[in-house]
Amino acid sequence: MADALTIQLPNIPSAIALAGDAEENLKILSRQTGASLVLRGQELLISGTEKQIELASRLVRSLEDIWIKGNTISSADIFTARQALDSDRQDELHELQRDILSKTRRGEEVRAKTFRQRQYIEAIRKRDLTFGIGPAGTGKTYLAVVVAVQALLANQFERIILTRPAVEAGEKLGFLPGDLQQKVNPYLRPLYDAINEFIDPEKVPNLIERGVIEVAPLAYMRGRTLNNAFVIVDEAQNTTPAQMKMVLTRLGFRSRMVITGDTTQTDLPLNQQSGLGVALQVLKSVEGIAFCEFTQKDVVRHPLVQRIVAAYEQHEK
Repeated sequence: MADALTIQLPNIPSAIALAGDAEENLKILSRQTGASLVLRGQELLISGTEKQIELASRLVRSLEDIWIKGNTISSADIFTARQALDSDRQDELHELQRDILSKTRRGEEVRAKTFRQRQYIEAIRKRDLTFGIGPAGTGKTYLAVVVAVQALLANQFERIILTRPAVEAGEKLGFLPGDLQQKVNPYLRPLYDAINEFIDPEKVPNLIERGVIEVAPLAYMRGRTLNNAFVIVDEAQNTTPAQMKMVLTRLGFRSRMVITGDTTQTDLPLNQQSGLGVALQVLKSVEGIAFCEFTQKDVVRHPLVQRIVAAYEQHEK
């Protein structure tokens, strides 16, 4: 009976990619399979029972499309690969790993890391209105921005409009220094950050000045019809039902809209209904709308974030 297996990795970058930061990936692979994984240079030593070694080996091989190129492997990549093995979706997994959405200005490849993320991207590409609902760190806003920037650069739309309600998360806007734009900028910072990954930050002010990119609080959308635009409404759980109806009815011809939010994380007053929650009930049977729901398994941030989200979900149950 086998109790050890050695996998020879092709080069040092692939070994570093597989091991992860502080060998975090090897620890996750070990927890997922029960096997012990030790990296010595370019040699990966797997030990345990025959069953554990076989599972660990298959899991490592199923991630080969990523580590062979020296690309970063996330905990979400490992969980998705394990899910694919358990549900016999290896072909779908390889498609997911090879489907590169875009590259950042630093040359990093951007792709879906979970099956739900891939469904979300497909929905955004095909539907005029898509809801992305789920916890922080699932890539809801980031992926929407990636698709939007791609579509803009391909001249599919004339402009990108990024908006979110300016609702205080325990802070009062009135006490912040500066005019309205300066006060709401901290709320819009995550949207700027996502855009700067793909467009030179020095060029962004010019695009904003020309109206090609508009980043604004939700109140600025009132009374407008948004034609030929890719609209992203972020943090939609903090809209009131009236605000949500207002922004949904702004959708114009040749436009697309993505609404993102987490129904469990509203910063609205306790007696105020969330516009996102109401919209999900009202629109659930309306044809032509896509609803994509993420869970903690789709969190693609630091593994600790995934465990924090899971702990809160368990506590709230």
